[in-house]
Amino acid sequence: MGKVVKVEHPLINTFIFKLRDRKTSSEIFRKTLSNVAKILLFEALKDEEVVIKPVKTPLEETVYPTLIEENFVIVAILRAGLPMLEGCLEVLPQAKSGFLGIKRDEETLQSTLYYKRVPDLTDKTVIVVDPMVATGGSISLALDYLKSKNPKKIKSLHVIASPEGIENLKKFEDVNFFVGEIDRGLNDKGYIVPGIGDAGDRAFNTED
Repeated sequence: MGKVVKVEHPLINTFIFKLRDRKTSSEIFRKTLSNVAKILLFEALKDEEVVIKPVKTPLEETVYPTLIEENFVIVAILRAGLPMLEGCLEVLPQAKSGFLGIKRDEETLQSTLYYKRVPDLTDKTVIVVDPMVATGGSISLALDYLKSKNPKKIKSLHVIASPEGIENLKKFEDVNFFVGEIDRGLNDKGYIVPGIGDAGDRAFNTED
């Protein structure tokens, strides 16, 4: 499979601590997901190609290396990926956005793609954002769909993954995964433990 990079940083640990805390408000939860996404994105972009472009500073004209932001498409898995999308767009404001709606059946744990809205991905670098890789079913469905759209490459950013989920992603040999933490495993309902709970519910205050 592609690389699985566990991003090591004290801020990642601090942010995940906040996400784990059941007392964290929805507002802080969303902002924290956004902050984790930025750190994961910094790591994911380390090996990206840059171009040398002219630029006029307040003092003189020079040249300097830069990413071409328009070559990136940030694809959020609805709805939990939305705060991560926001964080990535703060870093790459000229990148395009895409959205995939994927729902997991809580009985069978099977995922269904119910909504897709993405721009032309041909020769683009796609950055997928989804807080959790539990069974790996949802992200697998997303990657299968995105790969059919002929992107240049795909990178996938996740706050927390399970060992079982990572195992199920081995078939994606050309996708690199960047994760903040790899937790102990899954419980009998397919949730990551210790985990952070349902990221979508907690981010948008829709818990019962």
